[in-house]
Amino acid sequence: MYIVIAGAGRLGLVLAKKLEEDKHQICLIDKNENLCNRLASELKDIMIVCGDATYPDVLKEARIEKADVCVSAASSDEDGTIICYLAKELFGVKRTVARVNDPKHIPLYKYMEVDNPVDSTSIIARIVEEEASFSDVISLLSIKKGRLSIVRVDIPEGSPVANKSLKEITLPANSVLVSILRGPDIIIPYGSTVILPGDEVIAATLIDIEKDLVKALIGKI
Repeated sequence: MYIVIAGAGRLGLVLAKKLEEDKHQICLIDKNENLCNRLASELKDIMIVCGDATYPDVLKEARIEKADVCVSAASSDEDGTIICYLAKELFGVKRTVARVNDPKHIPLYKYMEVDNPVDSTSIIARIVEEEASFSDVISLLSIKKGRLSIVRVDIPEGSPVANKSLKEITLPANSVLVSILRGPDIIIPYGSTVILPGDEVIAATLIDIEKDLVKALIGKI
């Protein structure tokens, strides 16, 4: 897929590198000229566009009309909704995804018809609130009319994936590990990342194969 990401901060940059590693074509947009110059010299396989993504001319420079997905990682919810609106309404991008910086702005994202507003604050709050239950599997989020499920799985001793790297394990089709919570650290997993007992894994899968993913990770339902 060709994916345009607006915002080259920590989230946008990590996302771009991960998606590029997964063989997608990526374009990063950011208004910080110094940052863009540095990234252009470091990221040879990612297209860098310097400019304000709320302007149609900048989106056009990023070839937004060819994009399968537009992602806003902007630090402003106002900018994020504008970027997604322009991508969809002006350039015909079929799918828009945006980080929600303030949960109070969720109605704005819905009003602007952003396909997938990702409210990380609510997700983290859900993890904290559910921690007291000590359950092995916690369903965190369901999007796209219930088709996509994001879950948290606690990796126990004896798990079939414990002490193995990602490249050594086999997950069900249409499943991906999004992040690993290890103590105070948040790890973006790559092929060489080793899963340890006690890790908390955030994973995404289709809702009808959620049980298969859980079985692959902990060996039980």
